Amino acid sequence: QKRVLKEIRIDMKRSTQMNRLLQGDVGSGKTMVALLTMLIAMDNGFQSCLMAPTEILAQQHFNSIQELLQNTNINVRLLTGSSKTSERKIIHEALENGQLSILIGTHALLEDKVQFQNLGLAIIDEQHRFGVAQRAKLWAKNNIPPHILVMTATPIPRTLAMSFYSDLDVSVIDEMPVGRKPIITAHRREKDRLSVYNFCREEIEKGRQIYFVYPLIEESETLDYKNLMEGLESVMNFFKSYNVTMVHGRMKPAEKDANMQYFASGQAQLMVATTVIEVGVNVPNASVMVIESSERFGLSQLHQLRGRVGRGAEQSYCILMTGDKLSKESRTRIKTMVATTDGFKISEVDMELRGPGDILGTQQSGVVDFKKLSLIEDSAIIKASKLAVEKILEQDALLTRPDNQMMKQYYIRQYKGKNKWSKIS
Repeated sequence: QKRVLKEIRIDMKRSTQMNRLLQGDVGSGKTMVALLTMLIAMDNGFQSCLMAPTEILAQQHFNSIQELLQNTNINVRLLTGSSKTSERKIIHEALENGQLSILIGTHALLEDKVQFQNLGLAIIDEQHRFGVAQRAKLWAKNNIPPHILVMTATPIPRTLAMSFYSDLDVSVIDEMPVGRKPIITAHRREKDRLSVYNFCREEIEKGRQIYFVYPLIEESETLDYKNLMEGLESVMNFFKSYNVTMVHGRMKPAEKDANMQYFASGQAQLMVATTVIEVGVNVPNASVMVIESSERFGLSQLHQLRGRVGRGAEQSYCILMTGDKLSKESRTRIKTMVATTDGFKISEVDMELRGPGDILGTQQSGVVDFKKLSLIEDSAIIKASKLAVEKILEQDALLTRPDNQMMKQYYIRQYKGKNKWSKIS
């Protein structure tokens, strides 16, 4: 954290815009770095905003930051799609007259009415969930482009980061907070269910809490929903003397938040959920994550889910339940999860299994289709071409020289209609 902050401070002292990608595994303390960066901006008379992809995550950031700033008079507000009109009006006014230093929110921050008096820093969490054009709208909220810090908990292999985020400098938090124990991961099958349940009961008796996660995927939604309900029934039958709560995507936001809160406050010992808990849920007392039908999840999703436990000082466990028949790829995923908790190693395996486009989400505008290039085997070529491009742009930023015409024409053809993204930073 200290090293990353040093890199950020050097960037912020410069007269040019900072463009930095902060990669840190689940639970490595990115929110603290984000807050300290916003305080640097505030000390210099600038406003900051932090944009998260979901209301749950935005609320989580808001709660953590408010808690850290509780003995100060720093003004922090939350703006999401469900903010009341009266609350929005107060926020809009406070932003325009400069009374509001830090604004946290979802894509509601991109609305035209949101205008800052002096935006100096924009932090974007979980980068690849926002389209490039959406991010460009945020940049445009200031006459001078604000400093940009992009945070992601999905570690991206360095070669991929280099080619995809080539305009961003990369900082990595590669240590966990002191006192955190690595999560122990085990693979179990249906025949082991009773021993898994008994193990969970022992943990509850020590005062811990448990997650049971089920897949809920659109293509097979009806069947998945049935499995989720059967899972809930099975958990409630076995753990009769404990409180069980449930969270899934079909619920109304208010009901979902209430159930989440019921678990976070410790009133419920068990939570049965779908992957809506994948990002940003922070319950330090939860020590066991049981992932049902884990062969149906992708590696990065399994890693994100596992990161919901192990957030306190106690030993935590992740149990991957599968059927008896596994494909070769599923076996590789499960083996990788059992063998390591290192997000970067996991992302390398993930990229070998799925290819680069999928890791970043195929809807990314500007993802190059690497048909003949392997991002792992050809990393030296990628590095060399990145340096070559930087050199060319240094000498001929608008590509006007005759020897650069072929490259310019190729670029125009390749990104026709998409090239707004290149002007962001």
